[in-house]
Amino acid sequence: MDSLLQEISTGKYKKIIVMAGAGISTAAGIPDFRTPGTGLYSNLQRFNLPFPEAVFDLEYLRDNPEPFFMLASEMYPTHFEPTSFHDFIAWIAELGYLKRVYTQNIDTLERKAGIDPDLIVEAHGSFSGNHCIDCNAEAENAEVESIIINDKSIPRCKDCDGIVKPDIVFFGESLPDRFHQLMETDFDDVDLAIVAGTSLQVSPFNQLPMMVPKGIPRYLINKEKVGNLGSRKNDVLILGSLEDHNVVFSKFVKVDKKEESQSTSEIEESVSVSEGTSSVVDTAERTESESLSEKPDSEAKEKELTEDANYDGSDIESEDEDGDEDADERSGFITSLLKKLRVV
Repeated sequence: MDSLLQEISTGKYKKIIVMAGAGISTAAGIPDFRTPGTGLYSNLQRFNLPFPEAVFDLEYLRDNPEPFFMLASEMYPTHFEPTSFHDFIAWIAELGYLKRVYTQNIDTLERKAGIDPDLIVEAHGSFSGNHCIDCNAEAENAEVESIIINDKSIPRCKDCDGIVKPDIVFFGESLPDRFHQLMETDFDDVDLAIVAGTSLQVSPFNQLPMMVPKGIPRYLINKEKVGNLGSRKNDVLILGSLEDHNVVFSKFVKVDKKEESQSTSEIEESVSVSEGTSSVVDTAERTESESLSEKPDSEAKEKELTEDANYDGSDIESEDEDGDEDADERSGFITSLLKKLRVV
């Protein structure tokens, strides 16, 4: 079986939907929510919450906003950078094959990785915007960020003095309209689904993998088996630490981009040579009248040069040793990834 990365890079799949959870951001230093001992909910005792989820409860926020904003000051996206998995998704987008990435994460690292916001559905909201919880007035991002991080304070609405919070979906709030609108149509036309770094415990996000039509490959890249993934014959489970797979993704994407860059340079060099050859042809034409005695040879050379100028190089085998080494390197990474696959 060809590797997932090789199939994507060769254009086998061109309508890819990615569904991602907190596990794709842990390598950036952001804890997930539910891992015992290290997850976010396991480390909220310092806030003396009545229950861990209270930090994201709208009514609790109204009564006691300090715990959330203390946590927000630590979780703000300015503290973190995208992981190799974010770069992997961005690579799919650069190829033009990403139909949508649905993310449960609020960290905006998909945006920081350079993915077009139109391709992103932040199912649980994010730090990308801010609104008053009472009058819904919008507040400037930079101002709210400064109040939360620098002033260690609680941003207030300039219109009604209500609490201004980032556009993160709290318990008691509805998911963004964009999530509901796009999920109704996106999955009607998809040729590959990738689910990664999620426990699939939160509804309605956990319903998305089931919306993938039967017969369409579903890849699960995750610490463990979740949902109904693995129940279809063309499901592929890549289980284990996502951080281990990040290394493979990172190296593959870098090698692929390097090869693409080399190909572009070769094309530009070829064009430059062709343009130079065309100039020689023009010169030959201009001096034809001055070399009648050598006309047969001139015509032969002109024909040869013209053929070279129009030649696309399709039958020349590359002698670029660096290119061969990169191809070997990428093949090694693919082999490494395949050894980690467990197909269900």
